[in-house]
Amino acid sequence: MKVKVTERALLARINRALRKDNQQLCRCREDSQGYAELGDFYAMDTAQDVVMARHVDLAMWARDLGILPDWEELQR
Repeated sequence: MKVKVTERALLARINRALRKDNQQLCRCREDSQGYAELGDFYAMDTAQDVVMARHVDLAMWARDLGILPDWEELQR
């Protein structure tokens, strides 16, 4: 049985890992004008204030960064 990790906790883990590279994963509100373009989550370079990735899959990014081990899963 896998341990469930909340979206908020996983986002915090990812941002702690990205901070050293001046990057941040942000959530876009559904009522925002840029939601269609950015999706639920998007990645930013905070040093240059530029969007690096749009429509980010939170669990996939966490697995790629090694932050979400196989025994954990994102609680939906």
